[in-house]
Amino acid sequence: MHRRLALVRRPSPRLADGIVTHIERSGSVDAELALRQWQEYVDVLRRRGWSVVEAPPVDDCPDGVFIEDQVVVHGDVAVLCRSGAPERRGERAGVREAVEAHGYRVVEVEEPGTLDGGDVLKHGHVVWVGVGGRTNLAGVEQLRRAWDGHRVEVVPVPVSKVLHLKSAVTALPDGTVLGYPSLVDDLSAWPRFLAVPEESGAHVVLLGGMSVLMSASAPRTAQLLAARGHDVTTVDISEFEKLEGCVTCLSVRLRG
Repeated sequence: MHRRLALVRRPSPRLADGIVTHIERSGSVDAELALRQWQEYVDVLRRRGWSVVEAPPVDDCPDGVFIEDQVVVHGDVAVLCRSGAPERRGERAGVREAVEAHGYRVVEVEEPGTLDGGDVLKHGHVVWVGVGGRTNLAGVEQLRRAWDGHRVEVVPVPVSKVLHLKSAVTALPDGTVLGYPSLVDDLSAWPRFLAVPEESGAHVVLLGGMSVLMSASAPRTAQLLAARGHDVTTVDISEFEKLEGCVTCLSVRLRG
Protein backbone atom coordinates (compact mmCIF):
# COMPACT_ATOMS: atom_id res chain seq x y z
CA MET A 1 0.00 0.00 0.00
CA HIS A 2 1.37 3.41 -0.97
CA ARG A 3 2.08 6.01 1.67
CA ARG A 4 0.27 9.28 1.30
CA LEU A 5 2.81 12.05 0.81
CA ALA A 6 2.26 15.80 0.60
CA LEU A 7 4.95 18.10 -0.79
CA VAL A 8 4.94 21.55 0.84
CA ARG A 9 7.20 24.59 1.16
CA ARG A 10 7.24 27.07 4.01
CA PRO A 11 6.35 30.68 3.17
CA SER A 12 9.00 33.23 2.32
CA PRO A 13 9.56 36.19 4.66
CA ARG A 14 8.76 38.24 1.53
CA LEU A 15 5.29 36.69 1.15
CA ALA A 16 3.61 40.11 1.23
CA ASP A 17 5.34 40.97 -2.07
CA GLY A 18 3.55 38.14 -3.89
CA ILE A 19 1.87 38.76 -7.25
CA VAL A 20 -1.81 39.71 -7.30
CA THR A 21 -3.53 39.57 -10.69
CA HIS A 22 -7.31 39.27 -10.49
CA ILE A 23 -8.16 40.79 -7.11
CA GLU A 24 -7.48 44.02 -5.26
CA ARG A 25 -4.98 43.82 -2.44
CA SER A 26 -7.11 43.68 0.72
CA GLY A 27 -4.89 44.91 3.49
CA SER A 28 -1.32 43.98 4.26
CA VAL A 29 -0.23 40.37 4.55
CA ASP A 30 0.91 39.41 8.05
CA ALA A 31 3.92 37.15 7.42
CA GLU A 32 4.01 35.84 11.00
CA LEU A 33 0.32 34.94 10.93
CA ALA A 34 0.80 33.34 7.52
CA LEU A 35 3.54 31.12 8.91
CA ARG A 36 1.26 30.00 11.74
CA GLN A 37 -1.55 29.31 9.28
CA TRP A 38 0.81 27.34 7.05
CA GLN A 39 1.95 25.28 10.04
CA GLU A 40 -1.66 24.50 10.94
CA TYR A 41 -2.31 23.44 7.34
CA VAL A 42 0.68 21.08 7.53
CA ASP A 43 -0.44 19.79 10.94
CA VAL A 44 -3.91 19.03 9.55
CA LEU A 45 -2.36 16.97 6.75
CA ARG A 46 -0.34 15.01 9.28
CA ARG A 47 -3.36 14.45 11.54
CA ARG A 48 -5.25 13.11 8.56
CA GLY A 49 -2.58 10.52 7.84
CA TRP A 50 -0.33 12.28 5.36
CA SER A 51 3.47 12.27 5.57
CA VAL A 52 4.82 15.72 4.80
CA VAL A 53 7.81 16.29 2.51
CA GLU A 54 9.20 19.82 2.75
CA ALA A 55 10.87 21.26 -0.35
CA PRO A 56 13.86 23.55 0.26
CA PRO A 57 12.84 27.14 1.04
CA VAL A 58 13.17 29.84 -1.62
CA ASP A 59 13.14 32.93 0.56
CA ASP A 60 13.81 35.28 -2.37
CA CYS A 61 10.60 34.11 -4.09
CA PRO A 62 7.53 35.69 -2.46
CA ASP A 63 5.11 33.17 -4.02
CA GLY A 64 7.24 30.09 -3.32
CA VAL A 65 4.79 28.71 -0.74
CA PHE A 66 2.31 28.06 -3.57
CA ILE A 67 4.21 24.94 -4.54
CA GLU A 68 1.34 23.40 -6.49
CA ASP A 69 2.28 25.66 -9.40
CA GLN A 70 5.74 24.12 -9.79
CA VAL A 71 5.03 20.44 -10.41
CA VAL A 72 2.20 18.13 -11.45
CA VAL A 73 2.33 14.37 -11.08
CA HIS A 74 0.62 11.34 -12.55
CA GLY A 75 1.71 7.75 -12.18
CA ASP A 76 5.50 7.78 -11.96
CA VAL A 77 5.96 11.01 -13.97
CA ALA A 78 6.42 14.45 -12.45
CA VAL A 79 6.14 17.38 -14.85
CA LEU A 80 8.24 20.31 -13.70
CA CYS A 81 6.33 23.43 -14.69
CA ARG A 82 7.47 26.62 -16.39
CA SER A 83 5.38 29.46 -15.04
CA GLY A 84 3.67 31.97 -17.26
CA ALA A 85 4.92 34.57 -14.77
CA PRO A 86 8.69 34.80 -15.43
CA GLU A 87 9.35 36.16 -11.94
CA ARG A 88 8.11 32.85 -10.49
CA ARG A 89 10.43 30.53 -12.41
CA GLY A 90 13.05 30.58 -9.66
CA GLU A 91 10.58 28.64 -7.50
CA ARG A 92 11.47 25.42 -9.36
CA ALA A 93 14.71 25.28 -7.34
CA GLY A 94 14.86 22.08 -5.30
CA VAL A 95 11.55 20.67 -6.57
CA ARG A 96 13.13 18.21 -9.02
CA GLU A 97 15.28 16.72 -6.27
CA ALA A 98 12.32 16.51 -3.89
CA VAL A 99 10.19 14.45 -6.27
CA GLU A 100 13.06 12.37 -7.66
CA ALA A 101 13.80 11.29 -4.08
CA HIS A 102 10.36 9.64 -4.09
CA GLY A 103 10.83 7.74 -7.33
CA TYR A 104 9.37 10.11 -9.89
CA ARG A 105 10.76 10.47 -13.38
CA VAL A 106 10.92 14.20 -14.14
CA VAL A 107 10.00 15.88 -17.42
CA GLU A 108 10.50 19.64 -17.72
CA VAL A 109 8.22 22.02 -19.60
CA GLU A 110 10.40 23.99 -21.99
CA GLU A 111 10.11 27.23 -23.99
CA PRO A 112 7.76 28.24 -25.60
CA GLY A 113 5.51 26.26 -23.30
CA THR A 114 4.19 27.69 -20.06
CA LEU A 115 2.33 25.70 -17.42
CA ASP A 116 1.30 26.46 -13.84
CA GLY A 117 0.24 23.49 -11.74
CA GLY A 118 -2.74 25.45 -10.44
CA ASP A 119 -4.20 25.18 -13.95
CA VAL A 120 -4.22 21.36 -13.85
CA LEU A 121 -7.27 19.58 -12.46
CA LYS A 122 -7.14 15.77 -12.44
CA HIS A 123 -9.79 13.19 -11.74
CA GLY A 124 -9.51 9.58 -12.77
CA HIS A 125 -8.25 9.44 -16.33
CA VAL A 126 -9.26 12.99 -17.25
CA VAL A 127 -6.96 16.01 -16.88
CA TRP A 128 -8.44 19.45 -17.47
CA VAL A 129 -5.91 22.23 -18.10
CA GLY A 130 -6.82 25.91 -17.91
CA VAL A 131 -5.54 27.98 -20.81
CA GLY A 132 -5.53 31.74 -21.14
CA GLY A 133 -3.67 32.97 -18.07
CA ARG A 134 -0.40 31.48 -16.88
CA THR A 135 -0.66 28.37 -19.09
CA ASN A 136 -0.51 28.25 -22.90
CA LEU A 137 -1.39 25.59 -25.46
CA ALA A 138 2.28 24.69 -25.99
CA GLY A 139 2.47 23.86 -22.28
CA VAL A 140 -0.67 21.73 -22.54
CA GLU A 141 0.83 19.79 -25.45
CA GLN A 142 4.05 19.16 -23.53
CA LEU A 143 2.01 17.90 -20.57
CA ARG A 144 0.09 15.57 -22.89
CA ARG A 145 3.32 14.16 -24.32
CA ALA A 146 4.85 13.71 -20.86
CA TRP A 147 1.91 11.53 -19.82
CA ASP A 148 1.62 9.68 -23.13
CA GLY A 149 0.98 6.02 -22.38
CA HIS A 150 -0.59 6.75 -18.99
CA ARG A 151 -4.17 6.46 -20.29
CA VAL A 152 -5.14 10.02 -19.53
CA GLU A 153 -7.21 12.41 -21.62
CA VAL A 154 -5.88 15.96 -21.49
CA VAL A 155 -8.65 18.53 -22.07
CA PRO A 156 -7.87 22.27 -22.46
CA VAL A 157 -10.50 24.60 -20.98
CA PRO A 158 -10.60 28.42 -21.05
CA VAL A 159 -9.60 30.51 -18.03
CA SER A 160 -9.99 34.29 -18.05
CA LYS A 161 -11.82 35.30 -14.86
CA VAL A 162 -9.41 33.91 -12.23
CA LEU A 163 -5.70 33.30 -11.80
CA HIS A 164 -5.78 29.52 -12.35
CA LEU A 165 -8.33 26.89 -13.30
CA LYS A 166 -8.31 25.58 -9.73
CA SER A 167 -9.09 29.08 -8.50
CA ALA A 168 -12.53 28.46 -10.05
CA VAL A 169 -13.13 24.69 -9.82
CA THR A 170 -11.92 21.53 -8.11
CA ALA A 171 -13.25 17.97 -8.05
CA LEU A 172 -14.89 15.99 -5.27
CA PRO A 173 -13.98 12.33 -4.67
CA ASP A 174 -16.84 11.11 -6.90
CA GLY A 175 -15.74 13.31 -9.80
CA THR A 176 -18.34 16.03 -9.32
CA VAL A 177 -16.72 19.36 -10.17
CA LEU A 178 -17.61 22.15 -7.79
CA GLY A 179 -17.16 25.83 -8.49
CA TYR A 180 -18.38 29.37 -8.06
CA PRO A 181 -20.35 29.88 -11.29
CA SER A 182 -19.55 33.54 -11.98
CA LEU A 183 -15.82 32.70 -12.07
CA VAL A 184 -16.14 29.71 -14.43
CA ASP A 185 -15.67 30.43 -18.14
CA ASP A 186 -17.47 27.36 -19.48
CA LEU A 187 -19.82 25.44 -17.19
CA SER A 188 -20.48 22.91 -19.96
CA ALA A 189 -16.91 21.60 -19.66
CA TRP A 190 -18.04 19.34 -16.82
CA PRO A 191 -21.02 16.97 -17.07
CA ARG A 192 -21.45 16.97 -13.29
CA PHE A 193 -21.12 20.47 -11.81
CA LEU A 194 -22.06 21.58 -8.30
CA ALA A 195 -22.42 25.33 -7.75
CA VAL A 196 -21.17 26.53 -4.36
CA PRO A 197 -22.33 29.65 -2.51
CA GLU A 198 -18.89 31.07 -1.69
CA GLU A 199 -15.89 31.76 -3.93
CA SER A 200 -13.45 30.00 -1.61
CA GLY A 201 -15.84 27.04 -1.41
CA ALA A 202 -14.72 26.04 -4.90
CA HIS A 203 -11.41 24.75 -3.52
CA VAL A 204 -11.02 21.34 -1.89
CA VAL A 205 -8.05 19.09 -1.23
CA LEU A 206 -8.92 15.39 -1.29
CA LEU A 207 -7.61 13.69 1.85
CA GLY A 208 -8.75 10.15 1.04
CA GLY A 209 -12.13 8.47 0.99
CA MET A 210 -14.87 11.06 1.46
CA SER A 211 -12.60 13.42 3.42
CA VAL A 212 -11.85 16.90 2.08
CA LEU A 213 -9.90 19.91 3.31
CA MET A 214 -11.19 23.40 2.59
CA SER A 215 -10.92 27.00 3.73
CA ALA A 216 -12.63 28.19 6.90
CA SER A 217 -13.83 31.19 4.87
CA ALA A 218 -16.52 29.06 3.19
CA PRO A 219 -18.76 27.83 6.04
CA ARG A 220 -21.91 27.50 3.91
CA THR A 221 -20.08 25.33 1.38
CA ALA A 222 -18.68 23.23 4.23
CA GLN A 223 -22.24 22.62 5.43
CA LEU A 224 -23.34 21.77 1.89
CA LEU A 225 -20.59 19.20 1.45
CA ALA A 226 -21.15 17.71 4.91
CA ALA A 227 -24.83 17.26 4.05
CA ARG A 228 -23.73 15.32 0.95
CA GLY A 229 -21.78 12.90 3.15
CA HIS A 230 -18.31 14.38 3.05
CA ASP A 231 -16.02 14.52 6.06
CA VAL A 232 -14.99 18.18 5.97
CA THR A 233 -11.94 19.67 7.70
CA THR A 234 -11.46 23.44 7.52
CA VAL A 235 -8.35 25.54 7.98
CA ASP A 236 -7.83 29.31 8.16
CA ILE A 237 -5.67 30.50 5.25
CA SER A 238 -6.77 34.15 5.21
CA GLU A 239 -3.27 35.56 4.62
CA PHE A 240 -2.79 33.38 1.54
CA GLU A 241 -6.24 34.24 0.21
CA LYS A 242 -5.14 37.88 0.12
CA LEU A 243 -2.68 36.75 -2.57
CA GLU A 244 -5.15 34.66 -4.61
CA GLY A 245 -4.02 31.51 -2.84
CA CYS A 246 -6.26 28.63 -1.80
CA VAL A 247 -5.97 25.26 -0.04
CA THR A 248 -4.87 23.42 -3.17
CA CYS A 249 -1.98 25.84 -3.83
CA LEU A 250 -0.13 24.94 -0.63
CA SER A 251 0.68 21.28 -1.35
CA VAL A 252 1.18 18.65 -4.00
CA ARG A 253 -0.18 15.23 -3.15
CA LEU A 254 2.31 12.50 -4.12
CA ARG A 255 2.24 8.73 -4.05
CA GLY A 256 4.60 6.89 -1.73
